[in-house]
Amino acid sequence: MKSKTGVNPFFRIFIFAAVLVLTAAVAALGLFYYIFGITEPEGLSLASWPKNFTDSFSVWMENRDGTLYIDDIAIDRLDEYGLWLQVIDENGQEVFSHKKPADYPTGYSASELTVLSASAYENGNTVFVGSFEKWSYLIGFPYPIGKYMLYYNGEHVKRLFPVFSMGLCFVLVIITISVLVYGFWLTGRMSKITKGIGRIARRSYSPIPEKGMFCEVYLELNKMNTEIENSDKLQKDTDRTRQEWISNITHDLKTPLSPVKGYAELLSDGSASDSETVQEYGRIILKNISHAERLINDLKLTYQLEAGVIPFHPKETGFVRFLREVVIDIVNDPAFCSRSIEFYSDTEEITVNIDADLFRRAMGNLIVNALTHNPPETKVTVAVSAGPEGEVSVTVKDNGAGMDNGEVAEMFNRYYRGTSTKEKPEGSGLGLAIAKQIVTLHGGDISVMSSGEGTKIKCRIS
Repeated sequence: MKSKTGVNPFFRIFIFAAVLVLTAAVAALGLFYYIFGITEPEGLSLASWPKNFTDSFSVWMENRDGTLYIDDIAIDRLDEYGLWLQVIDENGQEVFSHKKPADYPTGYSASELTVLSASAYENGNTVFVGSFEKWSYLIGFPYPIGKYMLYYNGEHVKRLFPVFSMGLCFVLVIITISVLVYGFWLTGRMSKITKGIGRIARRSYSPIPEKGMFCEVYLELNKMNTEIENSDKLQKDTDRTRQEWISNITHDLKTPLSPVKGYAELLSDGSASDSETVQEYGRIILKNISHAERLINDLKLTYQLEAGVIPFHPKETGFVRFLREVVIDIVNDPAFCSRSIEFYSDTEEITVNIDADLFRRAMGNLIVNALTHNPPETKVTVAVSAGPEGEVSVTVKDNGAGMDNGEVAEMFNRYYRGTSTKEKPEGSGLGLAIAKQIVTLHGGDISVMSSGEGTKIKCRIS
């Protein structure tokens, strides 16, 4: 499996392991020098450097007929490193010193020299003791160096060293094999995940059992696939409904245009010989043109509302009086003058901030929809009530045939047209969608409840 950059994931694991080992080695080396290192004039050295320097200092010492001579280079090195020197003869008395601190004596016993050779850092110095022929010498180093002697069974250590070496090699081999096995295992799982993502994109995904280390990843992949399937289904249903709606709206536009064209042809060829016939033809043409104009206006309005480009001018309005006028206008419409419409309000007046023209359109659509999609004997009730914190509710209720769950779920879809009327309404199928968009524009919400008998639509605004 290759990643987007063309690098094999196993190679990345190998690089990661190598970097991890290298980091551990560098950290161990740094810790080693932190514990066992000192900084001397020539750079960083091990803490054993003073002992080695002391042991090799005798190369600059010389016995000339019983008299001790020290080379100038030795004194230069002492000054260069900031050290001091004291030489003791076989009687323990000082015969030479160079920059020795004043608090050190001029004579030592054998036991004092032994103790001093094993002493740790004190008085700003760590003293190391060396010997040259019959003389002993002390060199003071300005470093806090600890002196410890480790004793062990050399024979056992000699026998154990090969075992230790083999054990170390075995551990390294086990670690290497583990890294390789884990790398191949992880690469397989990553390949499975990558292939799953590819299958989701190709819509050929099969759910992966949600278990193991990557169970959460598999869960999210399965969830993503489910959401994409639902989205695809919704898109397909929406496209199908849109196509049906376009077909319906196209047919609805042709319906009023056909009589317009027919009566216009009769007028143009002189078939209407008297003014009364001409006026009748004109009334029919105007009626159908108005119908076509309403269809076009509904279509334009719903897209303006969706795009947020509709002019919106809310102002304080007496809502009870406003809604009563909407109901009266519908009652006075010849198409609904014989229908039963009632209006109720639990308060005398409520002031709300609305765009009167748009909200009149929304309320009119809801009431007309209840009248149009029910039998003539259906009773429609419009009720206004004041809720807490300035909330206002409008309920449009009928005792008609009601709707099933499918119709309730689709009724506010702008591509859906109800099928509960025996006669096809002269509408665009956009009325309820427009009503919901207008209520939402006013910061409210709209809901519907329907069962085997009757439907109730409730709008809430604040």
